[in-house]
Amino acid sequence: MKRIREKVEGNFNEFIEDLKDLIRVPSVYEEDESPYPFGKNIDMALKQMLAIGDKLGFKTYYDPKGYYGYAEYGNGDEMIGILGHLDVVPPGDLKKWNTGPFDPTIKDGKLFGRGTQDDKGPTLGAMYAFKALIDSGVEINKKVRFIYGTDEESLWRGIDEYKKKEKMPDYGFTPDADFPLIYAEKGLLQVNLVAKNETNIRLEGGDAYNSVPSKISYQTKDAESLAKILENLNFEYKKDNDVITVMGKSVHAKDSEKGINAICRLLIAMNKMGLKSKCIDFILENILEDALAEKVFGKCEDDVSGPLKFNIGKIKIDDSHETLNVDIRIPVSVEKEFVLNKLNEIIEKYGFSIEENDYLRAIYTPLDAELVKTLMEAYVEVTGDAKSLPISSGGATYARAMDNCVAFGAAFPHTEETEHQPNEYIQLEDMKKAIEIYGCALLKLLR
Repeated sequence: MKRIREKVEGNFNEFIEDLKDLIRVPSVYEEDESPYPFGKNIDMALKQMLAIGDKLGFKTYYDPKGYYGYAEYGNGDEMIGILGHLDVVPPGDLKKWNTGPFDPTIKDGKLFGRGTQDDKGPTLGAMYAFKALIDSGVEINKKVRFIYGTDEESLWRGIDEYKKKEKMPDYGFTPDADFPLIYAEKGLLQVNLVAKNETNIRLEGGDAYNSVPSKISYQTKDAESLAKILENLNFEYKKDNDVITVMGKSVHAKDSEKGINAICRLLIAMNKMGLKSKCIDFILENILEDALAEKVFGKCEDDVSGPLKFNIGKIKIDDSHETLNVDIRIPVSVEKEFVLNKLNEIIEKYGFSIEENDYLRAIYTPLDAELVKTLMEAYVEVTGDAKSLPISSGGATYARAMDNCVAFGAAFPHTEETEHQPNEYIQLEDMKKAIEIYGCALLKLLR
């Protein structure tokens, strides 16, 4: 480990420069006219990561259709998989960024930029950790494969394509969550609530299912009245002639109770103006600003993974339909059918129907599993922290994509988690420590 630590230290500036190059690529999902499934920028990020893999001495592979890629090293009957993703969520309100989201900037020991924490930084860090093992002369007696997904923030089609075509690893981890280790992940259900629009209201806003919306704008001839209502509610807003923009606070949907949902706040204010619609009525009578949606589901929680989370991520009211895009994180012991039935009971009276957009099953890895014990040993050995225990999460990581896989770092217990928020960043010294942990973990997994 001393030699590995020295290699991590010696290569760290190169790691930073490579990460900066990755951050400069605005790899947000796009439906463009390019031949690439998720847009030219995501494809550019994938090719750039593979070029870094080539530089570091790995054998790389690019899926001809652009759905995924991987970099690998070593041989053997067993394959260790490290799964990461190169797509990022939209930056949201640019005015809330102190630096450009795709202009990586170092300040006070922090590297700012969209994707630094989720998930370009940790994914690249794990690669550099393995490079440190190779350069230290460690015997690589198994195949180690770094698998890069391309639409983890949406529908996982990239990793699904990988599973159809490629050999799955025997075990591994994804560096896309928290230390010391995530042993349980809630189920993820994303649905569209769709109803016929029978109003004159036209409204659209929100960034993604899995982000609490940071702002939403509404154009109205009665902007003064709406502004006064927002002031009385103590809701932050901005007024530009007849356009009112309600401000929220964006966080990941798994932590939706820590954010401020701009869509819900706007609909609450619109209701006080006397406006009626199916979206407004549903939110006012059942949700308001409750990110747990207890009026719909009751106290839905378990000891392993905590409470259900409910996020209105996007809204669209056009000439024909009213649509809410909803992200629900389901406790590991709760069945998907329970959630759908409870939701359907409520929405039917408003004229909504449910369209399922995506579903990922919950996962649970016993604490006495060999993989969990090995990774925890590595974390404790490098950090000396024997008090922090494995945790459950509402996040949805690629650990669900294969058997015998968990989420492992790179955020520490003390880390400010800024994923999906303005001014996303990593502490560089923390990332260096995370790379050491990944090096120690891979060393133990190779034995």
